[in-house]
Amino acid sequence: MTAGSKKTMDIQQYMSSLGTQARTASRHMARATSGQKNAALAAIAAALRTHQADILAANDRDMQRGRDSGLDAALLDRLELTPARFEAMVEGLEQIIALADPVGEISDLRYRPSGIQVGRMRVPLGVIGIIYESRPNVTIDAAALCLKSGNAAILRGGSEAIDSNRAIALCLRQGLAQAGLPESAVQVVETTDRAAVGELISNPDAVDVIVPRGGKGLIERISRDARVPVIKHLDGNCHVYIDDQADAAKAVAVAFNAKTQRYGTCNTMETLLVAQGVAEKILPELAGRYRAEGVELRGCERARALVSDMLPATEADWAEEYLAPVLAVRVVDDMDQAIDHIARYSSGHTESIITENITRARRFLAEVDSSSVMVNASTRFADGFEYGLGAEIGISTDKIHARGPVGLEGLTSLKWIVFGDGHIRQ
Repeated sequence: MTAGSKKTMDIQQYMSSLGTQARTASRHMARATSGQKNAALAAIAAALRTHQADILAANDRDMQRGRDSGLDAALLDRLELTPARFEAMVEGLEQIIALADPVGEISDLRYRPSGIQVGRMRVPLGVIGIIYESRPNVTIDAAALCLKSGNAAILRGGSEAIDSNRAIALCLRQGLAQAGLPESAVQVVETTDRAAVGELISNPDAVDVIVPRGGKGLIERISRDARVPVIKHLDGNCHVYIDDQADAAKAVAVAFNAKTQRYGTCNTMETLLVAQGVAEKILPELAGRYRAEGVELRGCERARALVSDMLPATEADWAEEYLAPVLAVRVVDDMDQAIDHIARYSSGHTESIITENITRARRFLAEVDSSSVMVNASTRFADGFEYGLGAEIGISTDKIHARGPVGLEGLTSLKWIVFGDGHIRQ
């Protein structure tokens, strides 16, 4: 046996072992009480705070290695755990504790003419594999949501965050053990070998669903090669449309926040659409604010006529997820043209209209086919934490099973249940 084939066999055996342990743990988690799950989450939160200095030090090592290897600014931003982000991560976990446990909830229970009662019960999916790049906070978000929804999880973070994820994994194991739940209910893949991903996504006997979080290339690869169902979105080409009946102050505030509050996230605005009727009033002011923040603007001819230093936009710009201080700008005739533009170029993630006309707002909500559609609000709110889900395991732009931020309910399914009293079918 060659060294290469032995290495492949070692990865296969390692991932197979994780899958077997996860499947066993999932049966324990399916019968865990809400009290047990909440106790585990509370113990994990306490362990995280106890080991905060160690986790941040591990993240510093990851950041330095990332800088040394030339990791781009967007990925470095996702990788970094500042004290504020660390606290938000733990706060999201604690918010999940306060959420109602969906597992075991019975709905639509009704009698049939035969005398039986038929209803539906919410149950865990089983074993969830999460594959993600950078973002060590995903390790906690994913673990907490999987645990609270009664699932087992296998977490495969990017090699750039390996030290951070190992430090967090220690806290996960401590919290689970303290609550009397199997430590294998959440397993962090320890190898950085990419072959581990291939093994994880091709093992339907061990894994029930895959959730990829990362760049478009990663998600396209997993969607193409997986033999396990995938909950995903490919990219976040999000739009804000400023209607000609918008409040100017609201429009400027929302459009500025949607782009500049954070650049490297999937809910950041990448294209600004402005109605012709208000473009002359609003665009120059917005451009000045963007300019002060170092945002590069690329616009259509009508936009460039109003902002002289704006670069010309190409066809590719309308479909681009920049994840950077770059913004495409188009002046449109009206809402019809804005909706047509969104239908052609949007990735189906998040779109927002700024208007004081409730009829137009309702039409925008009805006709724009994205997973989150907003009125007079920044696209940056398209997030599980902001939606009250505690955290999210990802955003889904699919239309089956889960759509938008995926929280607890998105990690469960419904099965039919029947109550009888010796009933037999005639």
